[in-house]
Amino acid sequence: MENIEELLISAKGLLKGHFCLTSGLHSDTYFQCASLYQYPDVVEKLAFELSQKLKNIEFDTIISPAIGAVIFGYEVAKQTKKRNLFVERKDGIMQLRRGYSLKKGEKVVLIEDVITTARTIFETIDAIKEFGCEIEGVGCIVDRTGGKLKDKFEIYSLLSQSPITYDPVDCPLCKSGVELIKPGSRVGK
Repeated sequence: MENIEELLISAKGLLKGHFCLTSGLHSDTYFQCASLYQYPDVVEKLAFELSQKLKNIEFDTIISPAIGAVIFGYEVAKQTKKRNLFVERKDGIMQLRRGYSLKKGEKVVLIEDVITTARTIFETIDAIKEFGCEIEGVGCIVDRTGGKLKDKFEIYSLLSQSPITYDPVDCPLCKSGVELIKPGSRVGK
């Protein structure tokens, strides 16, 4: 498999500029994994690579947050031959809908495209906690957490990076007048 970062750059999935991340933080780097989804063969390769990292984990089901990780989650489920579900926002809150359910003790792996603060992962966990399932790990294309969540859950990623992020109040890019771009899907930030 070619270098993940090069693959992201070639598919315009790694951008430089001034971005408002889904977390609300600002950064000079943005991972637009949706750009990869134009190329099913690339997604298949990425999902295969992640499935190899997950092969020693015992689990039953993949769960992804909509909308950004649904395609990647589906492909990872296909590669691991596991059941695939997704959570989605209704009235601003992540929920397991569409008749999906989980059994008590069911072992799940959460799949995301990019993780920075893991806010969406925590919202996904909140959406499924009533079912009493067990989170066995979190998989993603890009892990931007810098290892800050190791005490919460194991992250299996294809690329780990720690791009600089800024609180909007202290953002030097804002102060320099660099145009702010908000490519993410979360409303309200």
